[in-house]
Amino acid sequence: MTAHSAETSDDATKICTPLLWCDDGWTAKVIKNEDDEGWAVAMTADGAREPALIGPWTMGRNKKDPKPLDAFAFNTLVKTATEFVGRQRQQLRASLSKNLTIDAAAGRITVLHEITPDDDNPSATLSATNELGEVLACVSVSPAFKLTRASAARWIEQAFAKPNSAD
Repeated sequence: MTAHSAETSDDATKICTPLLWCDDGWTAKVIKNEDDEGWAVAMTADGAREPALIGPWTMGRNKKDPKPLDAFAFNTLVKTATEFVGRQRQQLRASLSKNLTIDAAAGRITVLHEITPDDDNPSATLSATNELGEVLACVSVSPAFKLTRASAARWIEQAFAKPNSAD
């Protein structure tokens, strides 16, 4: 196989060229850095419209052209991009779900506020479960609802009546 040809394998989408590698669900593309005279590498997951990660890329020996991609660099870029996307997803999940445990007269109650993102019509639910995992209540609330110890305790004290939008 030459450096500029597509590799023949069971995976017809595997490409290994000096400036473009496609394999393992990712595409690494070396691009001209728009901000300066250097180079960057864009890592795009298969099926994604935008790169998940863009980072600086090393200049070649002539200090003008980019260093060619190779298997080691590509594998390192895949690992970095995968970890980055994983952290993004984890952060998104954390921002969309918050829970608190409150000691109430009925025992320890866990209150969960979960947001369902949607560009046009986001929604959210507020739910309460007891120590046995039994659902005590589940109501629709605004995605802007602020779950705090005080708002959770108030909801429990009000026998799980749907909070008003001011809560």
